[in-house]
Order: sequence, then C-alpha cells, then structure tokens
Amino acid sequence: MIDLRPFDSLGKFRIDWLNASHHFSFGHYVDPKRMGFGALRVWNDDTIEPGTGFDPHPHRDMEIITYVRKGAITHQDRLGNQGRTEAGDVQVMSAGTGIVHAEYNEEPDQTQIFQIWIEPSGRGFEPRWDARQFPKGDRSGDLVVLASGRAQDAGNDALSINQDAAVLGATVKAGQSVTHTLAKGRKAYLVAAAGAIEVNGVAAQARDGVAIADVETVEIAATEDAEIVLVDVP
Repeated sequence: MIDLRPFDSLGKFRIDWLNASHHFSFGHYVDPKRMGFGALRVWNDDTIEPGTGFDPHPHRDMEIITYVRKGAITHQDRLGNQGRTEAGDVQVMSAGTGIVHAEYNEEPDQTQIFQIWIEPSGRGFEPRWDARQFPKGDRSGDLVVLASGRAQDAGNDALSINQDAAVLGATVKAGQSVTHTLAKGRKAYLVAAAGAIEVNGVAAQARDGVAIADVETVEIAATEDAEIVLVDVP
C-alpha cells in the first residue's frame, strides 16, 4: 500500500505567528482516518514567524523529533537544557515522566520545521533533550539515520529515541534514487521537505505525505533535486 496524502489535504491551523499543517489529527483537527500510522502519532509542518514561538508547555510519554527545514529553532526546558538547532539538523526530546519546554524562532526570518511525534515503547522514561548537526552534504544520495531506537543502529551517530523506530534523511539529485527496505510488519511515512519525488512510481510533490505499508522495497526517485525525511516504525 502506498497512500499519497497531498499537502492541500492536510489539516490546517493559522494564527498570526504560526502557519501549521497536520498530517495526522492534532489539536482542533480531527480525522478518524488519520489518527496515526503505527507508532507514528504526529507529523506537523510548521512555519513560525520571526521573534515568536511556543511558550512553555508540558509533554509526557512521547518521543518528539524536530527536523529544521529552514532557519533555526531555539529550545529551552525546565531541566536546564538550551540549544539552537539550524536547518538540516535535528533535535530530540524524550518527554518521559514529564517535561516543560519552549521553542522560539529567534531568527530574523521565518523558521520552518517538521515536528514528528513517535509513541515510546513504554511509559515513565527519564526525560531528556539532545540535538546534533547533520550536514546535508553528508547524506547526499543516501538515507542517513538521524534518530533511532532500533538495535541495528546502536553505536552510530543517530540521536536516541525510546522506540524501535528510526527517522532518516537524504538529499537526492534529480534523476537519482535511494532505496529503503521495510521489514515485515513495519510501516514508513515520508515527506519531501523540498523537491519532487516518485515513491515506487507514485508521484509526490514537496510537503505531500506518503504512507507505506505491506511493501518490502521502497524506491524513492527524485524527479527534481529533493530533500527527504522518512520515518520507519513498528
């Protein structure tokens, strides 16, 4: 199954400082057919105006991965963590037993992010936050693991999450392709942050969602220069 979810079909939320599109039910957007995909619960596509952002608010028992598409996001939480994550880089917050955090766009221009929520493998993990630089050039033409809790990724440079899942990224030139293998019973959800792609022959534009299940080999071909984010979940 390859299910294309065009960007225009996503849930929408607009206020003066935030322009958000929701791949799955979130906040006031509720679609019984889009409540999640395996362990993937949320994929929000957010554009945040300069000098604004999300004031302190709590989370619990969720793995929250932020992929910065443009600009930068500045994180701070009540555990004392603080950091600035730039375009192409990734931050992970394991909410665990509870964490209060804020995220702001302190840049002079808009910041654009994907915020991805993955349900953890259990409850009550210790809350933590981490971020890492993943230069786009290092993942040119190949899918690179950015965050993972899979045993097969232990010991690599990926940020850790509390679930048998992985977030991968790639930049692919027009005419090139990358391949991802899905183990039996697993699912994948991918979005081109930029550019146009074909997923096993199904055409997708930038910011469209592509839900994949019951497929072993996923071939992602770039029909124009593309930046891809893929989540592999149980």
